[in-house]
Amino acid sequence: MIFYLIGLFPIYIFQMRVWIEPEMTNSRSELYEKHPDWIICQPNRTPRPGRGSTQLVLDASNPAVQDFIFGIVDHLMTENPEIAYIKWDANMSIANYGSSYLTADKQSHLYIDYHRGLRNVMKRIRAKYPTLVIQACASGGGRANYGILPYFEEFWTSDNTEALQRIYMQWGTSYFFPAVAMGSHVSASPNHQTGRITPLKFRFDVAMTGRLGMEIQPRNMTEDERSFAREAISTYKKIRPVIQQGDLYRLISPYDDKGVSSLMFCTPQKNRAVFFAYKLQHYCNQIIPRFRMDGLKADKQYRITELNREDPHPLALEGKVFSGRMLMEQGVELPLQHEYASRVLELTEVN
Repeated sequence: MIFYLIGLFPIYIFQMRVWIEPEMTNSRSELYEKHPDWIICQPNRTPRPGRGSTQLVLDASNPAVQDFIFGIVDHLMTENPEIAYIKWDANMSIANYGSSYLTADKQSHLYIDYHRGLRNVMKRIRAKYPTLVIQACASGGGRANYGILPYFEEFWTSDNTEALQRIYMQWGTSYFFPAVAMGSHVSASPNHQTGRITPLKFRFDVAMTGRLGMEIQPRNMTEDERSFAREAISTYKKIRPVIQQGDLYRLISPYDDKGVSSLMFCTPQKNRAVFFAYKLQHYCNQIIPRFRMDGLKADKQYRITELNREDPHPLALEGKVFSGRMLMEQGVELPLQHEYASRVLELTEVN
């Protein structure tokens, strides 16, 4: 990865992808020296910085700031037209509530006018660069919202990529946002935040319920892991229309304290579905509940195929055909013997 300092904020470029934070500046920048009134802060108050004790938020309610932010992106794309993906960071929530641009009677409108200003910027970017893929990052900066999504392909759900915690996190997030909008990546093990060690299959099976990505160095993986990852990515490309455009059905909540969690996605036509099951707890003589599916057509027949399979022996369900009624009313039993076990099943209608 190559590090660049373009303008007044950090940019990271790696194979036509770029990481920027254009709504921020810092207290040691030329921009701040020239335009101290461009940051969000109350008059005659010392700004409260964010990361590095220098980070400051630009006042996007100000049209001059809007022009500056657009100009940074426009210059970047003009000079580097091969860039296809931008990770747009927003790692500091608004503090120091006050705007030098807004009048005294409009100070309480800062949040609204900030968003409108950012929307103006994004409209200009989208008009000039309609095919550019942009990720809104991060939800920690309050960026997981419907006002932003029309201008971004997705949002970064959280810097916490640990698979077990992501099951809970993505379960809650999916009450409000579709899977296609949630960036969900496979990261290293031990996880760099929790130190937890989880199987690569478990990490892939969790990330597949959002927009799958990789947050791991291939050179640090074994050849078996790289082979599994290649196959899993290929599999995801085949099922992602079901996950990203299908309907979500919640089967067993991770908050129900049953030691497992399960969900599935179905196409509106009820002809394809992808089922996920995860083991959250592990102890002797553990009772694994039956998994009753949902969203299927009762009178249709479905063939079951396991995806991301690691076991040398196939499931008893493999290749078998069951009615939608049986799968929804009786359910299926799945072996989840080891810690952090998981299963992914594809259901395909049989005519």
